[in-house]
Amino acid sequence: MTYHGSVIRTAYLRAYLPSSVVLGLPPHRGDESAVVKSSGAFLWQESTTDDAIYTTWQGSQYVCPRNTRLRMVEGILAFAKTNPGLPLLTEAERLAYVAELAELRRASRHARGYILSSAWHVPLRWFAAFTKPEREIYDLDGQSSVRYRTSVGEAIDRVHWAGTVTAEAGFSEGVVARLQQLENWLVGHEPESMIELDYGTTAREFSDGTLAFDESADDIRQSLLALEAGDYETSGEAYQRVAMRWADAQSYTFSN
Repeated sequence: MTYHGSVIRTAYLRAYLPSSVVLGLPPHRGDESAVVKSSGAFLWQESTTDDAIYTTWQGSQYVCPRNTRLRMVEGILAFAKTNPGLPLLTEAERLAYVAELAELRRASRHARGYILSSAWHVPLRWFAAFTKPEREIYDLDGQSSVRYRTSVGEAIDRVHWAGTVTAEAGFSEGVVARLQQLENWLVGHEPESMIELDYGTTAREFSDGTLAFDESADDIRQSLLALEAGDYETSGEAYQRVAMRWADAQSYTFSN
């Protein structure tokens, strides 16, 4: 089944390795079609070819293996585990996907998920890994988009700090757990990795002028700094700025 004309605007959090570490993967040439495809338990719109995204950061070349099928299988198993009450998979199907995932992971030492994706919006916790100077506007198919880039070590330290601050401030277990899950994902990558938050096509929800003044990562950081200092009013104001900025885009997630 194919949904012609349907496009899911997507943001990404990617981990890149130095290109000298990953050999033999061809560069990703872009997806041939923007249509959303469906088969069985899966819904996707990107190519499932085994290739990689290449980029340059701080004068060096980096590569992000896409491992699309592996990410699809990881995602369906994680969703089924998180929502055991939903009749998503039969036990036989679940075991088949578990076996497929094990086979995919044996195929290469780089067979893991280097990409997290989010439909329609950037999850606000992702911004905790970055600071204002790491932000840049770039051209994506003739339209403006935004990305942040930093080292995996910096990202881990910042997300760990965010988790500590929110936990000590008495935030719910769910909020803290999501930050801890993000930290665990970051920790799983090699120490020389670069981490990129890419608005991707979710940036099309905003005008170029709005993107130019979008400082979501800085708003999150200012909110956390104020929270750590016990200034709940300033913390709430900073968080409200970024939450309102993404509210309309995030609402598409729940309406779909």
